[in-house]
Amino acid sequence: MPQQTKQPSKQTSKRLAPFPSEADVHTWAAELDAVTAKLASRFERAEPRQRVLAYLTGLLSTTERKNGWQLAELAGEATPDGMRRRLSTAHWDADAVRDDLVAYVVEHLADADAVLVLDETGFVKKGTKSVGVAPQYCGTVGTIANCQIGVFLAYATSHGPVLLDRELYLPREWADDPARRAEAGVPAEASGIPKPALGKELLERAYAAGVRAAWVTADSVYGGAYQLRHSLEERAQPFVLAVPSTQRVGLSAKAAQVVAAWPAAAWQRRSAGEGSQSPRWYDWAWMPMAWPWLLRGWRTGSSPAAA
Repeated sequence: MPQQTKQPSKQTSKRLAPFPSEADVHTWAAELDAVTAKLASRFERAEPRQRVLAYLTGLLSTTERKNGWQLAELAGEATPDGMRRRLSTAHWDADAVRDDLVAYVVEHLADADAVLVLDETGFVKKGTKSVGVAPQYCGTVGTIANCQIGVFLAYATSHGPVLLDRELYLPREWADDPARRAEAGVPAEASGIPKPALGKELLERAYAAGVRAAWVTADSVYGGAYQLRHSLEERAQPFVLAVPSTQRVGLSAKAAQVVAAWPAAAWQRRSAGEGSQSPRWYDWAWMPMAWPWLLRGWRTGSSPAAA
């Protein structure tokens, strides 16, 4: 489990990205038109098909808040009603659009050194009607809050990350309330699925669609789940997963005990980039974990661990 450490902050200047050329802008616009044309068949009516381009253009814009009002204003519309209809009442297949996205990534952005990243994020809500909303830990605000939790899979390369897939987590309050699920139109099979199992589904869908990556990484919510780790081992998929300090390592030792026995010289301090409050520094170590029951081929090198 990575251990964050404090490091004196330094004032660093950020170099601005070069301003795009006119040719770049025309190329981007043409590619956006091509993507929009491919997505058009996923919408039954002409109005939402026409609004897809305006919606995507708004999402790619530099406007700070991308809500219905802001996107409508960017599209030159007087009210957000059209944008809201596209998301709420228009008939379209979100999973089919997801499949189009993944196919586009495989065709245009595939990278042998890519990393698949499993993570979750919270969406703070005020009411009780949004599907999956409940008092639960929300990383967005760093405390318990009334929120929805989404589990996401991202594909990260040297050029940047792109979201591939998502699943909405339904907490116990919803799993144990059939009437509430029925009112919201939630199928019974979608309730009560743990976050690691949702993450495993996302990975399996990505692999089935042809996505390949050098590594898979996730925090201890997912790394602490044996089924997820085992599925990656069966695929011989390298991974770096955080685990809780109480995680069993081997037959009897716990992760905290194993890490405590490593020599100080094994540790290196590395930056994980700028955080919201300060730079994020972590201490990392790479130590062999060569137990005889490891899968063939996994003992040829050292297994990474961090604390």
